[in-house]
Amino acid sequence: MTADGRPALRVDVSDGVAVVTIDNPPVNLFDLSLYPAMVRVSDELASDDGVRAVVLASANPDFFIAHFDVSLILSLPRDMGTPGTLTDFDRMCENFRTMPKPTIAAIDGRVGGGGSELTLACDMRFASPRAVFNQPEVALGILPGGGGTVRLPRLIGRNRAMEVVLGSEDIDAATAESWGWVNRVVADPLAHSVALARRIASFPPNAVREAKASVLRNDTGVEDALLAESGGFNRLLGDPRARTAMENFLARGGQTKEGELRLGELAVELGD
Repeated sequence: MTADGRPALRVDVSDGVAVVTIDNPPVNLFDLSLYPAMVRVSDELASDDGVRAVVLASANPDFFIAHFDVSLILSLPRDMGTPGTLTDFDRMCENFRTMPKPTIAAIDGRVGGGGSELTLACDMRFASPRAVFNQPEVALGILPGGGGTVRLPRLIGRNRAMEVVLGSEDIDAATAESWGWVNRVVADPLAHSVALARRIASFPPNAVREAKASVLRNDTGVEDALLAESGGFNRLLGDPRARTAMENFLARGGQTKEGELRLGELAVELGD
């Protein structure tokens, strides 16, 4: 639930299509309201045979999901090492990647950090012309710890993934489309995504299931790579410079609407 007692997301199912609408003002942070709700919904949708396609969208035209709550990252233990099993965040994302039905992200506004990593786990991404993508973690002294360094290179290639991850800069929708980060840029990503989801949901479900599974067989070594990425993330939590950068980020307006809209500038300032 959000601070005012509302659900941080809602799920509406029609014609076999589940539309998950994220609504966690002011910037749709992955916080203790949204994060557990999304973990739960990912489990429920994966096992619901009545749902034949899933679309993720936002009620906020300025933010899909800004990123994971930095104050929560600051509260994590610093000596966790490399995990032996997937974290809850990775398991959530893997649910969207591997569930036997298509998953589509309809992206408007900004999406960054853990929000970007969630969309990377989806089968398809459609974006509005005003969408903006970002992986800001390195500027904060950490690394994308929810699959960003695993899934992004597979989508856009090693060199471009290095530019995104190491540069921590905003990527506009047109560039994201040309790189293959999103399937295409469309005027109304939600309407486009729902229409495609309904089309796929009308097909024989066993054919959809087997076709998706066949494509996914090309995704080799994902779980091992996610575990290694989590180990790197955990090691960086012990770096005092990371803590300083994250504290500076919050002090300079991070996680406010105004601060998030100038995230690229803020990332440069954190290097001071």
